[in-house]
Amino acid sequence: MISVFIFLAVDFFNQINMLYGTITEFCTEETCPVMSAGPKYEYHWADGQTVKKPIKCSAPKYIDYLMSWVQDQLDEESLFPSKIGVPFPKNFLAIAKTILKRLFRVYAHIYHQHFKEVVQLSEEAHLNTSFKHFIFFVQEFNLIEKRELAPLQELIDKLTSKDR
Repeated sequence: MISVFIFLAVDFFNQINMLYGTITEFCTEETCPVMSAGPKYEYHWADGQTVKKPIKCSAPKYIDYLMSWVQDQLDEESLFPSKIGVPFPKNFLAIAKTILKRLFRVYAHIYHQHFKEVVQLSEEAHLNTSFKHFIFFVQEFNLIEKRELAPLQELIDKLTSKDR
């Protein structure tokens, strides 16, 4: 089960990285001076190690910190062991939940701040499919608290409704 979880987490990380990569020319210090998902949701960066107190930063800076931090987590043998028989740490689920919660914020930023550009690039189907898979996964295993999903709750309800 954990190996499937790791595969999906890495896959979501790669998909979000790729999707965000297509809009980086639109997500700049000038256009996105704060990391947000609409007017009611602003995210500040802290990794708990080098940046202990959350700092306000631009969306591109936040996402750069985030993607580097996730890559570091995935590369850390004590957190994501690559050798057969090496146990996962007791706090593995908490780490995985933090990774997924933070990756959700990139989706939320893209949808709220850059969906127009996504449509112009004809990428909305890929974004919606990627996000829908992500949401089904995190909901199935209760990996992100409902309040964290609030910036995209309306879209989540639409994408996951049985009537679609």
